Amino acid sequence: MIWWIRHGPTHQKAFTGWRDVPADLSDTAALERLSDFLPDAPVLSSDLIRTRDTADAIARGRARLPDHAGLREIDFGAWDGLTFDVIADRWPELSRTYWEQPGDIAAPDGESWNDAAARVEAARQDIRSRHSGDLIIVAHFGTILTQVQRAAGCTAYEVLAQKIDNLSVTCIPDEGPATLINHVV
Repeated sequence: MIWWIRHGPTHQKAFTGWRDVPADLSDTAALERLSDFLPDAPVLSSDLIRTRDTADAIARGRARLPDHAGLREIDFGAWDGLTFDVIADRWPELSRTYWEQPGDIAAPDGESWNDAAARVEAARQDIRSRHSGDLIIVAHFGTILTQVQRAAGCTAYEVLAQKIDNLSVTCIPDEGPATLINHVV
């Protein structure tokens, strides 16, 4: 089982993909509850600071495995750092299509949903080739959603309706029927 954790809040009001912004980890009580909820399993994260710092904050004696760049958020390219309104003004048709028909559509200089999903799945398989059993992976909204899509067998459009809160837990088995838990501690 992989216990997917979304990093702590960043308070960003703009698209935040590969931009390296810190998480607000001041809610130490929430981090303690989250750590207490999780199994005694190795912890790893993407290589971005918001996930690395969240993973370090919840590790508490658990083995801390090396960060994996393949677990990064979707690369929003030219949209990274811009708000929805600015994007809609500059790229009205592309931005609408990006959300209404996710798949092969990408932001300028960014990656598509399908590209991100393939990258994340390759990372998961790489990690699983080296580590079996329970794992705790601290990642990003889009990263986790690609794995929910894989496990649930739904479309990208359907999975984008899912809610993945900061510091929430989404449990996804490696094989077999999906048993998804999105738990906020």
